[in-house]
Amino acid sequence: MAMSTREWIAIACGALTLTLTGCRQEPAVEPNPYDIVAHLHPGGAASTNMSSSKAYGQPVDGMTEEQTRMFDHGDYIFEHQFVPSGDVMSGLGPLYNNHTCAQCHPNEGRAPFPRNLNQPSGFFLRISSGNDPVYGHIGVPGFGAQLQQLAIDGVKPEAKFRVEWSEKVEVYDDGTKVVLHRPTFSISDTRIPLPAYYMLSPRIGMPTFGLGLLEAIPEEEILSHADPYDKDNDGISGKPNYVWDSEYKKVRIGRFGWKANTSSVMEQTCQAFVNDMGLTNRLYPVEEDWDRQGDGDPTTYEVPDDVLDAVVFYGRTLAVPAPRGLDRPVVKKGYKLFDEIGCAKCHVPTMHTGQTDVAALSGQTIYCYTDMLLHDMGEDLADHRPDHLADGHEWKTRPLWGIGLTYPVNRYEFYLHDGRARSLEQAILWHGGEADHVKRKFKALSKDDRDACLLYTSDAADDSLRVD
Repeated sequence: MAMSTREWIAIACGALTLTLTGCRQEPAVEPNPYDIVAHLHPGGAASTNMSSSKAYGQPVDGMTEEQTRMFDHGDYIFEHQFVPSGDVMSGLGPLYNNHTCAQCHPNEGRAPFPRNLNQPSGFFLRISSGNDPVYGHIGVPGFGAQLQQLAIDGVKPEAKFRVEWSEKVEVYDDGTKVVLHRPTFSISDTRIPLPAYYMLSPRIGMPTFGLGLLEAIPEEEILSHADPYDKDNDGISGKPNYVWDSEYKKVRIGRFGWKANTSSVMEQTCQAFVNDMGLTNRLYPVEEDWDRQGDGDPTTYEVPDDVLDAVVFYGRTLAVPAPRGLDRPVVKKGYKLFDEIGCAKCHVPTMHTGQTDVAALSGQTIYCYTDMLLHDMGEDLADHRPDHLADGHEWKTRPLWGIGLTYPVNRYEFYLHDGRARSLEQAILWHGGEADHVKRKFKALSKDDRDACLLYTSDAADDSLRVD
């Protein structure tokens, strides 16, 4: 008999002798909760003070010579283009969304919303016909679970992407209006006819730094912030996602992806290789549509283990950029407001890491501004596509560390899962669901207080860094 979502959550927590109805614990309180000097090292020993366009691509300190070589090898692979055939970097396609890791994560940062949806970019569309609470998406026959709008010579892409925009106006309590733009996506010119029912969900590439730290947070600490039935009546009811891990062959807590639908950097990387670039690997040796494309020999795979391990290690050991200007009174005021209006309920400032194979990632106090949990973000952001235990309104709380360097690193700003928000202010104003009451408090602030809160949220980015 199929089990309900709540039953799956209870089973997963039970493995740790915890139940979600009682696993929430009060977070440790700093001696002065508004003393943010420690936040100057958001990744603990895995922090970097660089603030240039290379800020997101720095290695953590203290690695061994062997680890440094693996990092450098992963860096090389991350930046270079895969091709359909050849002696090196081969195996691309036959269907794909882009041909380098860096296209989804330019300068290790977030991807822009593309000018042309049907050119290589960090944007793609997930597609599914259903969902399994353990194994996740149920792909659409002939299309799998991710649409590829590009293909190698002689092969027709799966579909063409389209977007239409509509406006939504948010009004602050002081009368200030902000015009937001909502995208609606559709597909056309499909390679084969689509079935009558399918679900689409847009995605855009996100930053890759700090992943090793997030991976090292003990599961118990993540669960300590969970309150799926809102027992404390604060309107926030975060829950973990639990997903099938193809490496360990068991269900584990979800940590990565917009819906926390992957459990490790390895799993996230392997899925990206096979879905984004059509590159089979040891976890995914067969492409979902290999039977009709002739590219899915399950006895061999296109990403050698040394390449895969290097890219995974690279992703785990990218340092977190430090914030700037935390001693400024306006920034301290912004942090106090950030906490008082309730942003910190989900964007939990402080977490801790356990022990790993990299010294700089082990035993750290980190300031990541995420609870790693799923939250109902309301109808405006809903994709209506469930993923494991995440429903069609839920998204994982994104970390805020390093976000103030988005423009200095990439020379653009696009936020949220589909890149619709062109600023952090717009991203906040799209919040709904559990965050709606927090948004209302933000809208009630004076302009000076809003600016202070935004300045802190953008980790006190110095305006001098914004060079047009």
